[in-house]
Amino acid sequence: MSELIIDAFEFCRLKDYKDGTLEISSLARLCEESPNETRSLNWSLTGGTNQAGHAQLMLGVDGVISLICQRCLTPVDVNIDSASTLVLAHSESEADDIEVLLSDDSVDVVAVSKKIDITELIEDEALLAIPQAVKHDFCPGDANAALDAVKKPSAFAALKDLDLKL
Repeated sequence: MSELIIDAFEFCRLKDYKDGTLEISSLARLCEESPNETRSLNWSLTGGTNQAGHAQLMLGVDGVISLICQRCLTPVDVNIDSASTLVLAHSESEADDIEVLLSDDSVDVVAVSKKIDITELIEDEALLAIPQAVKHDFCPGDANAALDAVKKPSAFAALKDLDLKL
């Protein structure tokens, strides 16, 4: 059995912990978003239970991923630093019941089989963490944007701010 496939409920019962680094090239859906597949993501997974006694996983994912700038269509590096809490349920109906009990939008309730692949959790978390419209602050080769950033205010703007009494 792969080291990244776990018995989710047993992992939570034991309050187990795993962490590591995962190459972006091993994450097919994330590779579709990134022109640079040589990077990697750091991750950590902690099992436990919430206050109501439900099995819960706490997942953290961080790293840098290259995406395509929406303005200039060249790569831009984006930092990912995401953490989520997943409460586990044995079925969809149990997940719905738990979600009503929790009434906390910051916690996701998911129905899982006994075995889960941590790689899929990491990839899902990374995909949810990337912004939908990525742009450089200043696109490479865009001289006008760089000039606008250092442009001095006009003399008339300075006059407007003076408190002159006539």
